[in-house]
Amino acid sequence: MAIAGYEHGDQPLLSRARFFRRLGANVGLALALIGTSLAFGMAGYHFLAGLAWIDAFLNAAMILSGMGPVDPLEGTAAKLFAGLFAIYSGLLVVATASLIFAPVLHRVLHRLHLRDEQDADDDDDDDNGPAAAPPG
Repeated sequence: MAIAGYEHGDQPLLSRARFFRRLGANVGLALALIGTSLAFGMAGYHFLAGLAWIDAFLNAAMILSGMGPVDPLEGTAAKLFAGLFAIYSGLLVVATASLIFAPVLHRVLHRLHLRDEQDADDDDDDDNGPAAAPPG
């Protein structure tokens, strides 16, 4: 196995069961990142902006989903936190999408690479000398 557990180009394609296990692990990691980020955002909104836990959840969830904040914020610390959390949330979307799509994209590219090698091997078999003249 190569870096991050992905098979190299000269290795056979992973079985479907192992592929779905890999995909499930990546989805699980993405969900863990989202859950941790939600908890971090809730804590920031609760302790820095003074929002109730339910309002902190709402604001953190809205920022993480790209919808924007709900409650107006007072104070420099709360506004700095909200801005940095929004930037982080934008990057988190890219990271989680990459985690989820990486195994799928890798499998497609790996399959295409194996087909190219198979086609090249078939072409090599055809080069066994000059073709016989057609009967006639």
